[in-house]
Amino acid sequence: MLNPKAFGLAAGVLWGAGVFILGLMAATIGFAMPMVAGLGSGYVGYNATVGGSIIGGIWGFVDAGIGGWIFAWLYNMFAKK
Repeated sequence: MLNPKAFGLAAGVLWGAGVFILGLMAATIGFAMPMVAGLGSGYVGYNATVGGSIIGGIWGFVDAGIGGWIFAWLYNMFAKK
């Protein structure tokens, strides 16, 4: 059995940090600009700036946190059967 809260937090922290670092890399060295632009179409305010990276990190944390919680909940539901 998976703990949905713990799984959601772990997924949120991992994805949020990745999105944040990706934004910073795009802002400083121009790395993965198309990916930042693509994520920015869904994560309002996310762009290749320091402020945009913070916003993207928050969006990523919330997005993956909810997705991770749902994943663990579904996994537990199916594992019981």
